[in-house]
Amino acid sequence: MTEVEHFDIRTVTMGISLRDCADRNSKVVCGKVYDKITKLGSRHVAMAADVERTYGISIANKRVSVTPVALLCDGFGSDEAVEIAVALDRAAAEIGIDYIAGYSALVQKGFTKGDLSLIESIPLALSTTKKVCSSVNIGSTKAGINMDAVMMMAEAIKETARRTAAADSVGCAKLVVFCNAVEDNPFVAGAFHGITEPEVTLNVGISGPGVVLDAVKACSGSGFQELAETIKKTIFKITRAGELLGRKVAEKHGIPFGIVDISLAPTPAEGDSIADILIAMGVEDVGAPGTTAALALLNDCVKKAGLMASSSVGGMSGAFIPVSEDQGMIRAVEKGHLSIEKLEAMTAVCSVGLDMVAVPGSTPATTIAGIIADEAAIGIINDKTTAVRIIPAEGKKVGDYVDYGGLLGRAPIMPVSTLNSSGFVTRGGRIPAPSRSLTN
Repeated sequence: MTEVEHFDIRTVTMGISLRDCADRNSKVVCGKVYDKITKLGSRHVAMAADVERTYGISIANKRVSVTPVALLCDGFGSDEAVEIAVALDRAAAEIGIDYIAGYSALVQKGFTKGDLSLIESIPLALSTTKKVCSSVNIGSTKAGINMDAVMMMAEAIKETARRTAAADSVGCAKLVVFCNAVEDNPFVAGAFHGITEPEVTLNVGISGPGVVLDAVKACSGSGFQELAETIKKTIFKITRAGELLGRKVAEKHGIPFGIVDISLAPTPAEGDSIADILIAMGVEDVGAPGTTAALALLNDCVKKAGLMASSSVGGMSGAFIPVSEDQGMIRAVEKGHLSIEKLEAMTAVCSVGLDMVAVPGSTPATTIAGIIADEAAIGIINDKTTAVRIIPAEGKKVGDYVDYGGLLGRAPIMPVSTLNSSGFVTRGGRIPAPSRSLTN
């Protein structure tokens, strides 16, 4: 399972509260942030490696998430916010982790001064750091959609693309716009340590598309009930393994174990693809009629099996469909089988949303805002987490590629509708919460 089917633990993510790092002096804040992360995380990589060796299962990434940094920025301008991002980056480099996430703000219902400073600082922060990841939650089922924030984030994405143009606009690969963001997500770029979380905790995100793919292939010709049972049994097995390793890492740290996120997360490696699972279910290629139904079945099986396997399921828990990180998705785009519009339909039934989608650099901010608003609408109406990680690659056009290597992969530039949505996205204010928000 580990050697042939690409099973690994995608990430063990230490969540650290920075609420006690607040101060009126930004230099003091930076010092406190650096000291706390390096103190608590100094052995994170080594302890995860010990667990890997003991159980023979790879842990692909060791990460840290922190309290949304906007909470530390009230009273600061964007320059001071960037200083905090640099301190986070220094701390991440010192302890040897892959990424540090939580350069974030929660603005679904409005802004504080700190929120505005952080959002304004995002392009510079992401262009001057290597390991820092950023996210902003612009909507929720309870609050509706903050369209002022949607427009701000579209402009921040464009500016981030411009500032990191020399590296294929890679800054945008570390920036997520959320609706209904969860507080215990271990996956980057959207992870942050929620304000209701404990002082420090350990969350684990599993993987395993290759394991599920082989199980689905073994069900060729079987009915849907048998197919579902096979997938659930497979997910049960990898969830148990993932939680075991996560708990062992937490024990070594002497900190509470938080959750196991049972999301199937693909990688650019062959055989580690969500798209290939959908094809093995019987569709000719991703984008064919039936693709959304196949993905819904897969996602539902992941959730049901995870809930049976563990009482600590959390995060987003489902199936991810990032384009650049999935060879099957890339091939479908290259063949013209998969469009952004079909991807959007698939996000109504999968774990997150439009993820690692590269579009022409000439795409206007208002169009990106419209795409974000559409995803947020799916989120608030269906009371689920949705997100957009979109890359308007500076200087690129349809037919070109962005290539980041490693986990972030390689993405073809996808065409985007040229119809104008500026009259809608620039109205300002908040799209009201839907009727399903009235649950009390």
